Amino acid sequence: MSCFDIADYFIWLANETGSFISNLKLQKLVYYAQAWHIALYDDPLFAEDFQAWVHGPVIPSLYQKYKTFGWQPILEDADPKLPEDVFQFLDEVAEEYFACDAYELEQMTHAEAPWDWARGDLPSDASSNEVIKKEWMKEYYGARVEED
Repeated sequence: MSCFDIADYFIWLANETGSFISNLKLQKLVYYAQAWHIALYDDPLFAEDFQAWVHGPVIPSLYQKYKTFGWQPILEDADPKLPEDVFQFLDEVAEEYFACDAYELEQMTHAEAPWDWARGDLPSDASSNEVIKKEWMKEYYGARVEED
């Protein structure tokens, strides 16, 4: 699987529910899917890495694919081809995060350690292509799993 397969699920869900999904919101939903999969199953959903951009975690290649939509909704048909267990997992992620708007999701990622660790001492408005390491995602979100 790739990040594009996971993105297809969230675009499909937006189409099915008549919901607004922008590139910014899509990035954060794909991020939370990856983070929680690593935390729960000790295994990434996909290989691509997130970078700690100003507006939160971003996969540059995924951003490039949808950047023409800008801040507008992504209007594209999607037909996710995923194993049933991944589909069910993404349903759970969506239940938790899909109703949040892009700004809420951005603020949530900013308040969580992995994005912060990757940015280090950078000013909040400084560009960054620092990778949010999967080990950091496992450590941070894994600890949250144990709390629940």
